[in-house]
Amino acid sequence: MTKPEPELSSGEPETPRRAHIKSYGCQMNVHDAERMADLLAGEGFVMTEDAGDADLVILNTCHIREKAAEKVYSELGRLRVAKEQRAADGRKTLIAVAGCVAQAEGGEIMKRQPNVDIVVGPQSYHRLPDLIARAAAHDRKGAIDTEFPEEDKFSALPKPQAKRLLARGPSAFLTVQEGCDKFCSFCVVPFTRGAETSRPVAAIVEEARAMVEAGIRDIMLLGQNVNAYHGDDGKGGTADLARLFDRLSAIEGLARIRYATSHPRDMNAALVAAHRDNPKVMPYLHLPVQSGSNRVLKAMNRRHDRDFYFRIVDDLRAARPDIALSSDFITGFPGETDADFEDTMDLVRRIGFAAAYSFKYSPRPGTKSAEGPDSVPESVKAERLAALQALIAEQQNAFNAACLGRRMPVLFEKAGRFPGQVSGKSPYLQAVNVEIPAENVISDFIGRIADVDITELASNSLRGKMAESRSAVGGKAA
Repeated sequence: MTKPEPELSSGEPETPRRAHIKSYGCQMNVHDAERMADLLAGEGFVMTEDAGDADLVILNTCHIREKAAEKVYSELGRLRVAKEQRAADGRKTLIAVAGCVAQAEGGEIMKRQPNVDIVVGPQSYHRLPDLIARAAAHDRKGAIDTEFPEEDKFSALPKPQAKRLLARGPSAFLTVQEGCDKFCSFCVVPFTRGAETSRPVAAIVEEARAMVEAGIRDIMLLGQNVNAYHGDDGKGGTADLARLFDRLSAIEGLARIRYATSHPRDMNAALVAAHRDNPKVMPYLHLPVQSGSNRVLKAMNRRHDRDFYFRIVDDLRAARPDIALSSDFITGFPGETDADFEDTMDLVRRIGFAAAYSFKYSPRPGTKSAEGPDSVPESVKAERLAALQALIAEQQNAFNAACLGRRMPVLFEKAGRFPGQVSGKSPYLQAVNVEIPAENVISDFIGRIADVDITELASNSLRGKMAESRSAVGGKAA
């Protein structure tokens, strides 16, 4: 007797369907995963941390680094085994690949991995319900969507539910801009995320207000090139990011505004001034430079040189002396010489970073730099990366050490690792752990901002004690 093929249940299931989402790469992908979860909740799915017990598994992918793409294919191999095991038990699993690898390599994914049922690009994931239905109906060809749709995906997505927002803590992401027009020679973002587009101010303010009403205190504004924001202001013109800050700052209860990721060319005077004049804009900025060599920067098509970057940093520090910076770096870009790399090390020494992300160059298909030879040996790339990361780690440790003895406002987000401990974030995104008095309840601190005296450095965090006095913001400890 032939065993019937397992199918996803339809109609009103006796038990909810389970979905598992695994994200790779940038903060935008993390946020996209959260919005996919919101979308799937409306379709009757509940989230699970166990991919082996999921009816739907989504790999939300990143295409910036070569290894990131290969990790996806490796993970798909493991999921194939789990899918076959569930099928043997009469349970069907749908596997979806979303994000930038899906956008760039959708056809290749379907050829290499026949166990994949759905491929959806980062601009199309609001169409997931339809793609799931097609895949469940065995229409594998119809379950591919890597278009750049005309409709605004954000208007098509459900509003985030307050309960789901709070479950993620008092800090949240909010996408305001997507895509990039810069065409850096090493980067696939213009091809996988499309041209720069900005959401209207009113839509962003509405979403932010709903977040704050749900208990969010700290909002990170996201965009591939966020400081190029130019959204419809509702008055026949456009607003830049600094003007958007002004609108968001008027929301009572919103205590902190952050933004990432920025391009040096779009750090205008108004944005620098916002760091001076707007107390809700946090004194921490991620500003990728990629290299300290003018020759390499030109080959990267970064549209700025090292002196331009130095001037921006000088302006920012003049406007906000306590600002801290993080950045991105690539070592071993094609043609990078020892002298070019020393220029990068010199830039890092002169500026001083609180943190940074650094990677060895890897060619990405379709980019300008991939057209020529990858001329720097892997051993040299690795040696330079190790030297750069050692210098950055030294600077990060020095920045954290300089926080000892300081009093900092900390937004408490969750219980700490140990009993009687609450964990939060400083204005500089450092994890801060604090012991609370025995008579207090940890849940009373979540979502509150309180002054903390920093007393100790741990390996990846700061420790402190609650200051005696607290001020109030929006009716809560500030």
